[in-house]
Amino acid sequence: MKKELSSERAFLASKPLEKMSAAARSRVRYVLTDIDGTLTGPDGRLPAKSYSAMERLRAAGIKVIPITGRPAGWCDHIARMWPADGVVGENGALFYMRDDSSAKMIKIYSEPSAIVRESNMKRLLSMYSAVKRKFPSVEPASDQNFRETDVAIDYCEDVRPPLTVADAFEIKKFCESRGATAKVSNIHVNAWFGDYTKLKMSKRILKDVFGETDDSMLEKAVYAGDSDNDSEMFGYFKLSVGMADIKAYAASMPAEFHPKYVAPLRGADGFSRLASAVLQGRAPKKIR
Repeated sequence: MKKELSSERAFLASKPLEKMSAAARSRVRYVLTDIDGTLTGPDGRLPAKSYSAMERLRAAGIKVIPITGRPAGWCDHIARMWPADGVVGENGALFYMRDDSSAKMIKIYSEPSAIVRESNMKRLLSMYSAVKRKFPSVEPASDQNFRETDVAIDYCEDVRPPLTVADAFEIKKFCESRGATAKVSNIHVNAWFGDYTKLKMSKRILKDVFGETDDSMLEKAVYAGDSDNDSEMFGYFKLSVGMADIKAYAASMPAEFHPKYVAPLRGADGFSRLASAVLQGRAPKKIR
C-alpha cells in the first residue's frame, strides 16, 4: 500500500484533492498537465496508468493538453501519437496539434520568426558555456538537440552524482543574471530569451484554438503539476492540483502560487487519482 503524504505541512493554503467539489469537477472540460514528475513514475518513465488516465479523460469528452518544458521534437511525437489534444512545449514557446480531419500538424510559436529563434539559440548556447564553467558538474540535457527555443541544463536527470534542488536554483540565478528567463523543473533548469511562458501560451490556445474566454477557462480547466516551474499555472487556474512531490518546492514558491489542491500521492499515482476524481460520475462518450 502506497504511503499517502501530508500536504498540509508544506501548503497550508492548499486543500486535499478530495475536497474539490463535485460541482467544480463536473465543469471540467480540459486537463492541462505537466509531464515529468506528474505523468511519470519514480523511474522517469510514462507508466500505463498515466496513459490510461489520459485515454479515459478523452473518452469522457475532456481534452488533455500536456504543458511541458520538453523539446519540439518530443512535442511533434506527443501531438501525433499520444491520447492528447495538443501539446505546449519548451515552456510555452510552441504549441503543436494534429488536425485529425487533414492529418496535418498545426504549429504555433510564441516567436513567429524562425530567424529570431535561431539567433536566440546561438546566444543561449554561448550562455551555457558560461554556466558549465561555473557549475562544471552540469551537462546539456540529452534532449537538447531536439530543441528550437531554449537550453535545458541537466542537474539530476542523467547527471551522476545528481545536483540538489538548491544547486538548480543557483544555476537559475546565474542564467537570469545573463538576461535569460529561467525555470527549475524536477530534472532540468530551462533558460530562454523572450517573455513567453507556459501560462501565456496556454491562455492563447484555449482562446484561439478552443474558443474559450478568460472567464470560461478558469471554470473548465484543471492544471496538474509537481514543481516550482508550475507555480505560475498553479497561481492562475482555480482548479490547480499539485502532486505530493510539490512539498519539496514549498520554500521557493510564494503562497499565491501554491496549488489550490494537493494530490495525496506522487507523480503518476497522483495524476491517476486526479483523473479518477474528475471522471467520477461521468459516462464515457465516443472515443476519438
